[in-house]
Amino acid sequence: MSGSDTIQIDIVSDVMCPWCYIGKRRMEKALELAPDVSVNIQWRPFQLDGTLPAEGKDRQQYLTEKFGGKDQARTIYARIEEAGKLEGIPFEFDRITKSPNTLDCHRLLRWAAQEGVQGALAEELFRLYFVEGADLTEADTLVQAAEKVGMAAEDARERLKGQADADETKGEIQAAHQMGITGVPCFIVDNKYALMGAETAENIAGVLKKAALEKGTSD
Repeated sequence: MSGSDTIQIDIVSDVMCPWCYIGKRRMEKALELAPDVSVNIQWRPFQLDGTLPAEGKDRQQYLTEKFGGKDQARTIYARIEEAGKLEGIPFEFDRITKSPNTLDCHRLLRWAAQEGVQGALAEELFRLYFVEGADLTEADTLVQAAEKVGMAAEDARERLKGQADADETKGEIQAAHQMGITGVPCFIVDNKYALMGAETAENIAGVLKKAALEKGTSD
């Protein structure tokens, strides 16, 4: 495929969303099922809970407020754990001690896109939170993640100290809501098709092939 035939995929996601991690794995499988489709992937910001304080909230308190208690949350997360196993994700929900405000994560992902490592950073942030139970509100955690994927650590640290791109990131999140996106992940394919939720790899691949065929026909 020529560059003009490349399919744009915008993944609206939040790094504290377990289904978004599952959705990432399913998108990767979909790309394997559609090897002839050339894609450009951009991660777009969304916040499951933008009301969380900058320092985050105690995980148990958050679960009680959201689900009514730990037992109810455990039932919900058991289903997610099973879905994760099928995608090779070893969720460790019990290791998470804090529910984070993810605005800084999204700012970092925005900068990662400029360096071509956005997908790698998204993977690392998901892994840190859901497998290691890391605190994503801690600057050290984010800086180490940035460094791991090849970003300049001290540059990331300095930018995180201020409010660089905070308004722009909030604006993108607001735009997602205005588009009618109420749940994530949401895969927007070539600005024509929107797949809401962690669709199967087969369904995603089908849409990618359809979009590619239509683009080829229209050129």
